[in-house]
Amino acid sequence: MILTYKECINRFGSDYMIKKEIGAGRLYQKDKGIYSDQKNCSELEIITVKYPRAVITAESAYYYYGLTDVIPDNYVLATKRTDARIKDKNIRQVFVKDDIFDVGKTKLDYRGIIINIYSLERLLVDLIRFKQKLPFDYYKEVIGSYRDLANKLDFFEVEMYANRFRTQNAIMDAIQLEVL
Repeated sequence: MILTYKECINRFGSDYMIKKEIGAGRLYQKDKGIYSDQKNCSELEIITVKYPRAVITAESAYYYYGLTDVIPDNYVLATKRTDARIKDKNIRQVFVKDDIFDVGKTKLDYRGIIINIYSLERLLVDLIRFKQKLPFDYYKEVIGSYRDLANKLDFFEVEMYANRFRTQNAIMDAIQLEVL
C-alpha cells in the first residue's frame, strides 16, 4: 500500500516514528513524501498517489486500455495549464486547457491500481487531433483496435467532445472514415 507523508503522520504519529518504521524495515520510502509498506511496488501506483490530479492520456492510456501492445517509454500525464511542471524523467506532461481538462475523465482498475484516465471516446478524438505527431504504424494499430470496439463506443460522447474544437467537422469525418 502506498502512503503519503500526511497519511504516515496520521498512522504513526510523528516524523520520528516514521523513521523508526523505516529503520525496522516495516516501511519503505519510495520517493520524497511517498512511502510503502511493501519493499517492491508498482511505479504506476506511486505516480497515481504522487500526482492525484493528473490524468493518464495518449500512448499510456492506449496501452492501459489494450489498444496497443507497445509499452510506452514514459508515462504521459495530462494536467491543467496552471499546474506546476512535473520534473520526472519518466513522465511526459501534457498541459490541457482548463475547460476541456475534465471532459471524459474517468477511473480504470488496472491490475488492482485505480488510475485517473480519459475515456475511450475522448482518446479517440485526441488520437485524430494529434494524428500527425504519432508514427504511422502506431496510429494504424490504435485505429484498428478502435474499429474492433466501434460498437461499444458512445458516439454521442465522441461528438460532444469533438464539438469543442473548430475542426469538429474534420475530426468527425476522419472518425467516420477510419473507425466506422
